[in-house]
Amino acid sequence: MDTNNYCVIMAGGVGSRFWPLSKNLRPKQFLDILGTGKTLIRHTFERFASVCPVENFLVVTNAIYKDLVLEQIPEMKEDQVLLEPLRRNTAPCIAYANFKILKRNPNASIIVTPADHLILKEVKFIDVIKEGIQFVKDDNRLLTLGMKPSRPETGYGYIQVGKKPDGGEVDILPVKTFTEKPHLDLAKIFYESGEFFWNSGIFIWSLNAIQESFGKFLPDVNALFDSILSDLDTEKEQEAIDKIYPECQNISIDYGILEKSDNVFVYCTEFGWSDLGTWGSMYEHSSKDNNQNAIQGENVMIYESKDCLINAKDKKLVVVQGLKDYIVVDTDKTLLICRKRDEQEIRKIVNDVKITKGEEFI
Repeated sequence: MDTNNYCVIMAGGVGSRFWPLSKNLRPKQFLDILGTGKTLIRHTFERFASVCPVENFLVVTNAIYKDLVLEQIPEMKEDQVLLEPLRRNTAPCIAYANFKILKRNPNASIIVTPADHLILKEVKFIDVIKEGIQFVKDDNRLLTLGMKPSRPETGYGYIQVGKKPDGGEVDILPVKTFTEKPHLDLAKIFYESGEFFWNSGIFIWSLNAIQESFGKFLPDVNALFDSILSDLDTEKEQEAIDKIYPECQNISIDYGILEKSDNVFVYCTEFGWSDLGTWGSMYEHSSKDNNQNAIQGENVMIYESKDCLINAKDKKLVVVQGLKDYIVVDTDKTLLICRKRDEQEIRKIVNDVKITKGEEFI
């Protein structure tokens, strides 16, 4: 195993689109969403353990999740969990990890991944990761993994490639454009063109390449972390991070760097990927009964219902009759009943609940 390989797991999100199962104090990355006996962040750690030494993992998360991370990945030490005092999107998160790695290994190759993705074809996925590392290792290249779309999805970002893939074993092509979550008509155009891929949010690059990009495109963010470099890996680290983080621009790595750079490439591939960002994506990857209902719960009874996702708490009896294409999620304090086609409204619902009912249900 190459000791220069590092894995940065981004685990600070709240997963609001998975409400009410995902809540502020225990968001979806720390839940066994798939019913496998392992949480999503645990799956993520194990997935990359064949590529990166345990000591080369970093998890960037909100300070309130430190204990959850160490509980679910006990192989890691405390200094491998990087604590953000507040959320500032992915660019500052990645910058923090970059400078932490810089103190340890300036020759590093880095994989950046969210903590909450589903990968069905893990052997192929690891092969892609290894090929990606070789592609960026000695060149000033930034690589993202693009998934071949299976439908005109409006919940994902899209990457347009410079030319159509030739369908070979390895298609690594220059990126032409990035587009965030398009409306349905545009998503259909993207899907039918063959030139667009879903943006997985998984990145591979050398430390040198990403540091150079931060210096060029996000110099203010870069300068803030550079100013505390001597404090990293010391007892002063958290105090220094807490001081500079509020000054960091709230911006994603996509907007801040990738959309501006001319050395971004996409590995066009497919390995059974989902970001598990919504109940709809959960439904797609769940086993279903003869009426295409995905049922999670020991005592769920279904009558005259089709194409529904039912998620019930433990052994609670839940009876559903006469629904088609609905999401039903029952937890200790909350019951959600929502049309699947309207699941993008869940974020608005969460905000409304927070305003009218308070934090108790969020």
